[in-house]
Parts: sequence; structure tokens; C-alpha cells
Amino acid sequence: MDILTRTISLFFQKRMSAIERFATEPDLIQERQLRFLLNKAGETEWGKRYDFKSIRSYPDYRERVPIQSYDDLKPFINRMIRGEKNILWPSTVHWYAKSSGTTSDKSKFLPVTNEILHGCHYQGGYDTVTLYLRDRPDSRFFAGKGLILGGSHSLSPLNRQAHQGDLSAILIQNIPALGGLVRIPGKKIILMDEWESKIKAIVESTWRKDVTNLSGVPSWMLVLLKAILRRAGKEDLSEVWPHLEVFFHGGISFEPYRDQYKSLITSPRMRYMETYNASEGFFGLQDDPGERTLLLMLDYGIFYEFIPMSEIGDPSPRAIPLTEVEVGTNYAMIISTAGGLWRYEIGDTVRFTSTRPYKFVISGRVKHFINAFGEELMVNNADKAIAIACRETGAVIKEYTAAPLFLLDKAKGRHQWFIEFEKMPPSVDEFARSLDEALQSVNSDYEAKRYKEISLQPLEVIVAKPGAFYSWLSGKGKLGGQHKIPRLSNSRQYLEELLEINQSE
Repeated sequence: MDILTRTISLFFQKRMSAIERFATEPDLIQERQLRFLLNKAGETEWGKRYDFKSIRSYPDYRERVPIQSYDDLKPFINRMIRGEKNILWPSTVHWYAKSSGTTSDKSKFLPVTNEILHGCHYQGGYDTVTLYLRDRPDSRFFAGKGLILGGSHSLSPLNRQAHQGDLSAILIQNIPALGGLVRIPGKKIILMDEWESKIKAIVESTWRKDVTNLSGVPSWMLVLLKAILRRAGKEDLSEVWPHLEVFFHGGISFEPYRDQYKSLITSPRMRYMETYNASEGFFGLQDDPGERTLLLMLDYGIFYEFIPMSEIGDPSPRAIPLTEVEVGTNYAMIISTAGGLWRYEIGDTVRFTSTRPYKFVISGRVKHFINAFGEELMVNNADKAIAIACRETGAVIKEYTAAPLFLLDKAKGRHQWFIEFEKMPPSVDEFARSLDEALQSVNSDYEAKRYKEISLQPLEVIVAKPGAFYSWLSGKGKLGGQHKIPRLSNSRQYLEELLEINQSE
């Protein structure tokens, strides 16, 4: 570890004792988070509506406050955007994270209060570096620059003082001066709206710098890194940035891209660390480089509840606190936050791998799975199977999505996978067979429905023309930043739109 990094790392070490208490005092920590939230918002319109001051326990809170969707909170958020105070949170909120969660046209504007900005999002970034440095005594992290690839930023038309943009842009806009000294590119470039111009500007301003760390979404970062290599005339990023040592990634699963990154960055010192920083809050980070799980962060001004996926769709699903979750069960996550979100269903699903400390994997989205034939296929199943099929066939994929196809004449169906390959497999049929077998190996329900083709016939792979997904996102104004391809859907809407593009190009 160089002298500068060693010196700065001393300030991060103080945080470790608090993180270690996540394993020994999770009940107490979460109880304090709930009490803090209720006390802070007691005099708000929302707090008075549900009489927060008289709530004495979690069961009281669960029984009194109903679970909320964005549509439920939207009228209150709109009033906050117009400048009203003490609605969902006591302060005036000037920043709103624009999020669709998917590539749908509907946008959400989620309040980014000072408490959630500093006590959650920035604290999450701080803790990420804390845990990374703990495991890397040879780090040169602060000897070079950190490259951030974020989203766009623009003023909200609803109020002169209310700004909106991707969460990453809000974080960069408000980053403390000291943090800005170790980050590139500058704000002017990183906050550019037009994606292709932004990529070019980032390349020109960074390819000659000494970059030690990267932060961003894997799919879009890959686009940038390939542009960097083209500009430098190199095939290995280790030749461009010899001191590059870590990529902090999040937003989508890293599994489909892992092998591509390894081929572009061959340095044995390179590490990858996952974070779970959504527009609603920073929820988890990878605290063990040997495990592909996330540590649930318990003291960020967030109180957690969970609904078993088996109850999703019920008129009155019952939420449970963190202390009642079971390892191996898929849950929809419900959060109450210092950002003014109360018992808010964020749409993500998680599966715990351990308790004390609470570690989990992101298993998918409440609306992004396929269960047309009882197969209960989640996104994390799909990502694992794709990775297996790529390794077995030598293929490299760029993007994919899948949806069911109903064969009414046979009372059966199959899954159709629309895949854009970076490197084609020798045989698409062989890739499809490998993918089908991999899905059976990671999902017992899929395996059961495929047994003797009781309900499911072998899946079909449709090869996407180069740029099909890019064209689809571009047509929706969703290039770059935090925008994601919906991997799985019970509906054929996304797939049909992509098939139409594939046929027209």
C-alpha cells in the first residue's frame, strides 16, 4: 500500500466496529432506525395521518401504515416538488432521483433528502471503500483516479428549485470537494445528457490518466472500456491503466459480463466488488471478495421489511421484519427511509444466504420473472445459466431478454430467448441446448416442467442483429446511465418490440 493510501485508509478503519455490530446487534440497530424515522417525521403531514407519535413497536407500525406503491405516494411527492414542506419528510427537498426501474415510459421522482444523500448513499460509498481497503493491504487506491460512469442530469420543469436526474448524477453534483479531487471525469462531462457525445468526451479526458478504480453499471462500463481500448490502440486495459485494481459495479448482474471483463483486463491484481445502490437507497455491498453475496447495511436510515414471493399478488400480503426472514426464500423488499418513503415496495426481490450477519443475493424484480407454466424462473437463475452456457460453448453475449411462448394447440409452451452475441457460439442450437440444461440445473421448478416436456418444450434462441438492443433503448430515450434491459417478463411486450426491430433492420 502506497503512503497516501495507507494514510487515508486510517480514517476508514474507525467505521469497522460499527459494521461488525451488524452481526451481533441487528435487532437493536433496526429498532433504532425505525424509532429515528418515526420521531423525525412525527410532525409531518404523513406522520400526523398515521399518528407516528403513538406508535410504540414494529407491530403497531405494520398494522397502522399500509404498504405503499409509487402511485400511492406520487401525489405527496408532487407537492414536495412544488416546494411544500413537512409532507413525507420535515425538510424541503431539492433533489429527486428519476427512475423508471425498467425501460418503461413511466418515470418516478424519488425524494433525495439530505439525510438519505449523506447518511445512506455517501455512507454506502464510504463503507464500500472501507471494506475494500480492509481486504487489500497492497492497494494503491488513492494514488490514482477513480473513473465514474453515471447518468444524465437536468432541471425539473415542476419547480425552479427542484432538480431531477439519475441518482448517479445527483451524487456527483453534490459530491464533497475532497471527493471530487480523486474522481474523473469532471462534472461538466459526466453530467452531459447526450450519451454518445459523453462517451467520446470521457475517453479523451481519461485514457491518459492513472486510473486505479472504476464505478458504474457493467453493461455501459463495457461500452466505455472498449472505446478506451480503441482510442489507445490496445487490447488489454492493463496496458492503458497499469494500476487499475478494482471495479465497483451494480445496477444489473455482473455474471453475464464477468468473462468479458477478464478478457479485457488481464491483470491478476484486478478485483470486482458489487454494490446495491438504488435510487431509493443504498442497501448492500459485497463484504467478502470470496463470496458473491451482499451484506445488508442496517444503519443507513432505512427500516427493512420483507414479503415472501408466495404472497405477492394476495390482497393483503403480510410483511415480516428482518429477524424473521429465512435463508433460501425469495422476498419482495419493503423499505421505510429517511428519504420519505414509508413501507414502500421497491420492486426488487432478494434471497438471504445467511443471517447474523444478514447476507443476500438480488434474485430479480417482482415483475421481471417468468412463471407462465409454474417454472418460477428468476433473473438470477437466468444470469447463472447464461454464464454456464457461455463457458461451455465459448460464446460471449452482449444483451438478452426472454419471454414465454404459448403453444395453444399443444397446451404447452416454451421460452424464447432473444440474445445479442458479442461472439457467436459455433452452433446456436448447441448453445440453446446448453442453456436449457443449465436452467434445469439451477432451477428445480424449471427442471420439473421440462421433464418429458410435461409443460415446457426446449427453449428457442433467436439471434439479435448487432445493435438491436441499442436501437430499442435509443428509441425510448434510455441510453446510458442506469437504464437496464428487462431480462425476463411474463409478458411478450418487450420481446415483440425487439423482434420488430430485428426484422426491420
